[in-house]
Amino acid sequence: MRNVIGVDLGGSAIKYALITEHGNILYESQLSSKADVSSDAIIEQIKKAIADVFDYAQTQGLEVSGVGVGSPGIIDSIKGTVIGKAENLKGWENIPLVSILRSEFDCPVYIDNDANVMALAELAYGAACGCTDAVFLTIGTGIGGAMIINRELYGGFRNRGAELGHTPLIAHGEACNCGSVGCFEQYASVTALLRDYKQLLQENDKTIPESIDGKYIITKYHENEPEAITALNRHCDYVGYAISGFINIFSPQRVIIGGGISETGEFYIDKIREYNQKYVINDCGINTEIVKAKLGNLSGCIGAASLVFTA
Repeated sequence: MRNVIGVDLGGSAIKYALITEHGNILYESQLSSKADVSSDAIIEQIKKAIADVFDYAQTQGLEVSGVGVGSPGIIDSIKGTVIGKAENLKGWENIPLVSILRSEFDCPVYIDNDANVMALAELAYGAACGCTDAVFLTIGTGIGGAMIINRELYGGFRNRGAELGHTPLIAHGEACNCGSVGCFEQYASVTALLRDYKQLLQENDKTIPESIDGKYIITKYHENEPEAITALNRHCDYVGYAISGFINIFSPQRVIIGGGISETGEFYIDKIREYNQKYVINDCGINTEIVKAKLGNLSGCIGAASLVFTA
C-alpha cells in the first residue's frame, strides 16, 4: 500500500499528514506557516513539515511515495509553480515550489490550488462520493472554490479559472484584494462577516470584544443578539445568492460547503439553503443538494495526497 505526504498550506498554519491510498491518516501535525514573514520563510516551514513526516515514516519502516501540496492562489500545476493571487501569504508569487521540493527530498511532488485539492478529497472519500458534477466552496478568511465536471477537476485553460470566490457579486462594489471590486469573497467570507458584525456593534454603541471569530458570532446568534442575527443572515444571504449563480450555470449534483464556519452546525447549511431558494432557477436546481463537507480539518491534506495517487 502506498503512503503519501499531504501538505495543506494556509494563511496561519501548515497542516500535514502521512496518508494511505485508502484515505487513512497514519500521522498528522501542524506548524505555523509564517505567512506574514516572507515566501522564503513559508518554504522553509513546508520543508520542515515534510521532513517531520519522513522522519516519522523512517521510524515506522514505512515508504513514502511522494508529496502533494495544496496552496492558496493561482497554481500552474503543469509547471508546478505558484503564480500568485494568494493575498494572505506574503510574497507568495512566482514560486517554483515543485522543483524546490523535488531537489530537497528527491521524490515525486505535485501541487494544486488548496480548494481544488479539498474538492478532490471530498470526491474520493467525502460528500461528493458518487457525484459526477459538484461545486465546492471553502468559506474562511477568504472564499476558495473548485468545480468537478465529469468526475474531474475543471480549472479552465492552464488552470487559471474556477476562482469562485472572486465571482463578481456587486457591481461597482467594495474593493477586493484581488484587484477587482464587488467580489463574492469581499461580501461573504468570514472576514466580511466579522467586519459587518463589528460595524453593527459600533453603530449601536456597543462594545466590540477583543477577540471575535465566526463561532463567536454564531454563539451570539443563538443567544438572539440582534447584531449577530443581522450579520449572519446577511452573510448567508450573500452565500445563497452566489450559489444560485453556480447552480444556474453548472447544475451540479451537489454544492459542498467547507471551512471552519461550516462545522458550527447543520443550521448554518439550512440557512444557506433557505436563501438560495429565493434566487435559484428551480428547473436548474431541481437535482442539486447543498451539503456540508464531510472530511473536516484534514480534507486539504487528504486531497493534496490524492494528487500523487492519481498522477
